Amino acid sequence: MKKVGIVSCYFKNNYGSMLQAYATKKILDNNEIPNETINVDSNIDFKIGKRKYYLSQIFNFSFIKSKFGMIKLKLDKKIVKDLGKNISIRDKKYKEFRKEFNLSKACPDYKSLNEMAKEKYSDVIVGSDQLWLPVNVVADYYTLNWVPDNVNKISYATSFGISKVPDKYTELYKKFLKRINHLSVREESGKKILDNYGIKSKLVCDPTILLNKEEWEEVSTKDRFIKDKYILCYFLGSNIEHRKFAEKLREKTGYKIVSLNHADEYVKYSDEFADIIPYDVGPKEWLNLIKNAEYVCTDSFHGTVFSLIFNKIFFDFRRYNPKNKNNTNSRLDSLLNIAGVSNERILTGLEDIDKVLKYKIDYKKVNTNINKFREESKKWLLESIRGEK
Repeated sequence: MKKVGIVSCYFKNNYGSMLQAYATKKILDNNEIPNETINVDSNIDFKIGKRKYYLSQIFNFSFIKSKFGMIKLKLDKKIVKDLGKNISIRDKKYKEFRKEFNLSKACPDYKSLNEMAKEKYSDVIVGSDQLWLPVNVVADYYTLNWVPDNVNKISYATSFGISKVPDKYTELYKKFLKRINHLSVREESGKKILDNYGIKSKLVCDPTILLNKEEWEEVSTKDRFIKDKYILCYFLGSNIEHRKFAEKLREKTGYKIVSLNHADEYVKYSDEFADIIPYDVGPKEWLNLIKNAEYVCTDSFHGTVFSLIFNKIFFDFRRYNPKNKNNTNSRLDSLLNIAGVSNERILTGLEDIDKVLKYKIDYKKVNTNINKFREESKKWLLESIRGEK
């Protein structure tokens, strides 16, 4: 019996990336659909494709600026005392969680991927995350161009990561998108791109939302990770005002700040404003920290997703300047709109603390909206796999 092959970003040391890949696998497991996640760790063609794109952007200032923090982090791990050691502790927790995946054999190039797909898979699903950023389209793995014509190709909640595709890549995008048999996206901006291309698509929830609160509690570590009441800060960006807002919240509530630092870049102030800085935090512990927080302050899409799932009081912050053409802000707007949460919860950090603490979230309405969206999305995915659409 052939399986479903899953193309996802399971290997990235990022809580959201890893948990969305896990959720895709888990929803198939729950419906007794044989599956495996395709192992791309050793794929040379994919790596060469990414390098090709990066070289093409060497004179693109906004792109270089957007990657500067991650480049600098690699250097900082070598020169900032204990930083490299601490991050390696976190990396080990990620490595431990990867054991949850049933990986395929390693495929070193696209030819071997094509042969494996022909032999083993009835369907190949790509999603979710920002897999259709231009860098990934040029690298040509998440496009599914290597999947044979007679294998059912499904995009589940795949994100473009941008609101507009650069003109020079338009034909490249149209070519691979038209090969996908069942196409869904995670954001309204992504659906708009496809509408403009004349390509039919479905707006569905991020894979993490396919699992409900109780199912995620089963994944989470059971005992409280932090015993005291706390404010959880999960910032991927470097904005100091966002962290200062958490300090005002601490002053108002008396709760400690627990901060997960230096995920995407080294921010010295993060070590100064937090009371507790844990590094032995993998995806399971991360879920525990969100579930048990009194407040969550985050500029992360998946930080917001799990705050909604666990019905937390949260405050969002935009990681990117809206003027930056590489910004990925649209996914947060789309998520809050679908959940029925006012975008007044997206703050700058300069707001009056007493005022924002009065902002309410109607979780009865939110849970109804999310449950409805979850069931519609799940139905679409299962029907696409079974060939019923």
